Amino acid sequence: MSRFTCVLVLCCFAALAAAQSQQGPGENQAPPRSDERNREAGESSSRDTRIDLSPPKDDTKNHPESGAAVSDAESDASPDSDVQEFHPWDPHKALKDIEVGDFYFKRKNYRAALERYREALFYKNNDAIANLRLGQCLEKLNKPDEARLHYQEYLKILPHGPLSEEAHKALDKLNAKEAKDQGSAASQPKQ
Repeated sequence: MSRFTCVLVLCCFAALAAAQSQQGPGENQAPPRSDERNREAGESSSRDTRIDLSPPKDDTKNHPESGAAVSDAESDASPDSDVQEFHPWDPHKALKDIEVGDFYFKRKNYRAALERYREALFYKNNDAIANLRLGQCLEKLNKPDEARLHYQEYLKILPHGPLSEEAHKALDKLNAKEAKDQGSAASQPKQ
């Protein structure tokens, strides 16, 4: 029986020691820092290291055509080129803008909703939902031509999407209203 008790006590001490070693540094002990290890090893931290991006001294001699390539690249960035500016692509920000736009739309603040949907399209330019919601806003603000463009853009992105039927109905409604307006304008006598 005493052997069993001794083994049991030793197992408890071993388990206690293992648990304390897994907890990490004690209350009064500071966590290990990479700065201290680097100083001890005589190395510098990566934050102190600067990378020299200047070209080598003999770069123009070794690459005589590089000046022409740089000037071509700069001329391609002129206002006449296709790519004029880069802007951020952030689908999470776009989704948040759509959510906020929906909040404003439900409260009938169509101008605020319009701005949020446009901002969503800035961060994700081919977002189908933002285009559809923008079309709805523009329709409420009595801008049918712009609304029609955004409904069509939604259908171009998701022709068989979950809201494509809604987009088709809105387009049909806008087209019917335009035809009615043109018909009534033609039937009025000119003075």
